[in-house]
Amino acid sequence: MTDLLDLAARPIVDPASIAAHALLPLVAGDAPVTRRDLNAAMTAAYGGSDADGHWTQRDSFEVLEHGLALHLASTAWSMTALADVARASALMERLPTQTVRSEEQIDLQQFSTPADIAGLAVLLAAIGPEDIVLEPSAGNGMLAAQLPPHAALQLNEIDPRRRARLADIFPAATITGHDGAALVSRHADLPQPSVIVMNPPFSRSIGRGVDDLAAVRHLQAALRRVRKGGRVVAIMPDWFAPSARMRKAFDTVLSGVTVRASLRLEHCYRKHGTDIAVRLYVIDKAPGDLPPATIQRASVAELVPAITIPERLALADPARAVPRAAMPGISMFGAARVTRSAPPRPVHAPARNDVAPVGYTPLDAPAPLGDQAGVYLPYRPSRIAFDAAGEHPTALVESVAMGSIPMPVPAYIPHLPERTVSERLLSASQLETVVYAGHAWTRMLPGTFRPDKQGVGLVLDPEAGRQYRQGFFLGDGTGAGKGRQVAACVLDHWLAGRRRHIWVSKNEPLLEDARRDWTALGGLSGDVQPLSNWKIDQPIAMAEGVLFVSYPTLRSARADSTRLQQILDWAGPDFDGVIAFDEAHEMGGVAGGEGALGKTEGSQQGICGVLLQNHLPLARVLYASATGASDVNNLAYAVRLGLWGPETSFADRTQFISQIRQGGIAAMELVARDLKALGLYIARALSFAGVEYDVLRHTLSPAQIEVYDQYCEGWAILCAARHKMAYREEAVMRRNAA
Repeated sequence: MTDLLDLAARPIVDPASIAAHALLPLVAGDAPVTRRDLNAAMTAAYGGSDADGHWTQRDSFEVLEHGLALHLASTAWSMTALADVARASALMERLPTQTVRSEEQIDLQQFSTPADIAGLAVLLAAIGPEDIVLEPSAGNGMLAAQLPPHAALQLNEIDPRRRARLADIFPAATITGHDGAALVSRHADLPQPSVIVMNPPFSRSIGRGVDDLAAVRHLQAALRRVRKGGRVVAIMPDWFAPSARMRKAFDTVLSGVTVRASLRLEHCYRKHGTDIAVRLYVIDKAPGDLPPATIQRASVAELVPAITIPERLALADPARAVPRAAMPGISMFGAARVTRSAPPRPVHAPARNDVAPVGYTPLDAPAPLGDQAGVYLPYRPSRIAFDAAGEHPTALVESVAMGSIPMPVPAYIPHLPERTVSERLLSASQLETVVYAGHAWTRMLPGTFRPDKQGVGLVLDPEAGRQYRQGFFLGDGTGAGKGRQVAACVLDHWLAGRRRHIWVSKNEPLLEDARRDWTALGGLSGDVQPLSNWKIDQPIAMAEGVLFVSYPTLRSARADSTRLQQILDWAGPDFDGVIAFDEAHEMGGVAGGEGALGKTEGSQQGICGVLLQNHLPLARVLYASATGASDVNNLAYAVRLGLWGPETSFADRTQFISQIRQGGIAAMELVARDLKALGLYIARALSFAGVEYDVLRHTLSPAQIEVYDQYCEGWAILCAARHKMAYREEAVMRRNAA
């Protein structure tokens, strides 16, 4: 391993690296390293103090860890004797306590491993001369620094600044910058590691935000990535144990492997500014006995005499990479060039097409799941077996989380033209939507309400209030045919005698798409008419039909006339047709909230969409959006799903939004799963199996780069002016308050 002289001889231009190398003699000595020493090194390297804004206290702790890792990497650690762990504990006692945290540190869970815990983890890994060692969340290199010099290192760190420090400390290592929970696929081209030492993020995940199971996801990925017979040494949160709350997750993650040691440390992170307890697991990738009893101590020094190092198992042969066959050149437009025009179709007189019930058999036991691929499962109607229905033209999938929840057994039977089913104009998955939407619309929400005179809420009124019909949410992705399903739901009730319906969509050009889907199922193009055919102050002269409304039109008003009131007058208070909100996320801003420029009020089209629902309590409301469960605000307009109010855990919409937002994406996933279990939500997506693609690159010209730079400079000027204006307004408010 490189010694101190070699490290000092490297050219250094980064101030942080200069400060870290300046701290090396102090860390390597015997005297305590004080805050004054740390501040002096930072001030000298950055040319100024933290008071002048040249660096922050959090930066100084990052530099301290960099210097400590440099020292550990240059020290002759044998890591075969417990005495080395004691040396690391003594070293930690000489360092200052970290007392400042940054938002970025909390967001990325950048809590580095103390040197003594890192030494213990490396000791328990029992690394041999032929091992390939991976650290999935390498941070500043505190764990990797104590690995034996013969180890072939694979280090992964998502933060680019910490990744640069790793390159400074471990020039021979393979260093990547991926999400540690995704290394099974991201590291597929690298040699498979035989040992993994890890200290994963405990409560945050990339793409999920707050995630209580983040550490579990990282551990699961590590166990899949390591070679059979290999070893994983993981520092895990204290709650990851075979307790009543975590027993299922614990058993699921550790199925098929052997826990060789289970340790618990109570006060081991004090030098890093926290007093949390952690657990240390030694896991070998081979089936084995039940986990051993947990050894618990207050500190690493007390734990060392009580442990023994489990012997390593024999490694299985590494998987051989299968050479990929050479692929012919693929062109995005090649298929279009060689496709021949279709021959003319013969025209026949229309066949008989009577309205008939859609036959299906309810399944008391859910249909079996297909084979999982990644995070997806092949989609199948879980509780319905149709008598005659075709598969979707393209295979559909759904997430594993959603696929594990079956729909309830339905009782509603839709009625459609018999050719719609016999000629397979709707697939089984699309017919399932018609069944469950109809099933949801047979129920009413608990309680009686009246629209609030102010705002967009509903007020409980046991005396003069009305019951509101339950709605349904269609969350299919692009290609699953949401428009065709909306048309089928409308057609089902059209044929039941309800001849007035409202179809709300993103913009006016989508009128032709709505007419296409409607006529494909047997309707007439003239049945679908846009609201823009009538002036805003005229009554709608259409006795029956599907009224097509765009969201911009819905919110428009002039003088004393509004499009919303025009629609309500046409529908009447007892309207019981379908209101289909296609692209329903266009109403996502109804609740307002914090935007990029501060607090925002509710959007007008979202407010008008909710008011339309509030004034037509018997309407059959259908929401259709591929991004329905991506953000809690995207459910604020869904007042017909029964997410808040009587017989729920939330008194009103405000309480629902605030509490679910605290839970992040994980809470939204639970909401979606619960809605599916109630038969109120369904979400499928197209499978990408067999998809081929080309990467098309566009290189910017110097002129384009210059234009982009000018836009950036202009934007910077605007932002600076905005901040200056906000500062002046705040100063005026303070002066007036004084």
